[in-house]
Amino acid sequence: MNQFRFEHPEYLYLLFILPALVVLYYISYRMKKKALQEYGEMSIISQLMPFASFNRPIYKFSILLLAFAFLIIAIAGPQFGSKLRKIKRKGVEIVIALDVSNSMLAQDIQPNRLESAKRAISKMVDNLNNDKIGLIVFAGEAYTQLPITTDYSSAKLFLSGINTDIVPVQGTAIGAAINLASKSFTPESEASKAIIVITDGENHEDDAVAAAKAALEQGIVVHTIAMGLPKGAPIPVKGKSGQFRQDENGNVVISKLDEKMLAEIAEAGGGNMIKANNTTTGLNALFKEINKMDKTELEQRIYSAYDEKFQYFIAIVLFLILIEYLILDRKNRHLKDIHLFSK
Repeated sequence: MNQFRFEHPEYLYLLFILPALVVLYYISYRMKKKALQEYGEMSIISQLMPFASFNRPIYKFSILLLAFAFLIIAIAGPQFGSKLRKIKRKGVEIVIALDVSNSMLAQDIQPNRLESAKRAISKMVDNLNNDKIGLIVFAGEAYTQLPITTDYSSAKLFLSGINTDIVPVQGTAIGAAINLASKSFTPESEASKAIIVITDGENHEDDAVAAAKAALEQGIVVHTIAMGLPKGAPIPVKGKSGQFRQDENGNVVISKLDEKMLAEIAEAGGGNMIKANNTTTGLNALFKEINKMDKTELEQRIYSAYDEKFQYFIAIVLFLILIEYLILDRKNRHLKDIHLFSK
């Protein structure tokens, strides 16, 4: 079955001109007829002009109108996809759950944990090919920042707008993020699926291990990237240079990586836990591992070439113009008794 389309469908709006032309012609026709009626009865006028035809101009206008319609269709570029091609593509679906809690502002990984993670994600997006990516942000709650897509430009645009203010509730709800990510994949897709949780793991509030197990049961592998160094670092106060968050006793809060928890989450999710440092976040290395996953070949039918069909419509236009030309405005002296067109 061929697929039909217009290369320039915007020109089809010109078809709205046709009703306006009909109205204008009708007004002109009525004015001419009214002008003739001022000279007397139409029955008498018809006898005085035996070769005149009052209906032939209507036929000629209708044919020209039809020709104009076909001309618009030709300009719009009608095409048929006559070459059906089946292709095989391989890809994975990845949902990244990015921690945006205040502790991600700690600067043990430069320039800070969050910015380092964002830069790594951006570089990973540049390496995607046929893969789908989604983005979830979480702190005390989890939100979908970008539904799963192959629009990599949009992915980088949404990524650039992420900061610690994007989620109003502070905390580290890793389990909620994994649960939301598990629901974000393309329904019934046969592609391999993976969740990458990027967090320092500090002050987790729910059962992230159980969430990772539940994801694995659905065929979704959960990986974790540990953003932070074991020694930890203070958390800068946003907008106040040189000031750090303090506890209720006035002591500077040191944010430390919960490496043990992140390892447990990755193990429960059938994935890997990678520790980031100031040299690398390990995201690209993890992506290479994900690319080694079994990938189901997804067959797609593509109309790979479209044949131009405007020439057929142009031929119709020329034929109609020829017919219009052959229809005289007045009756032929020798053919006037052949009533092909009524008076």
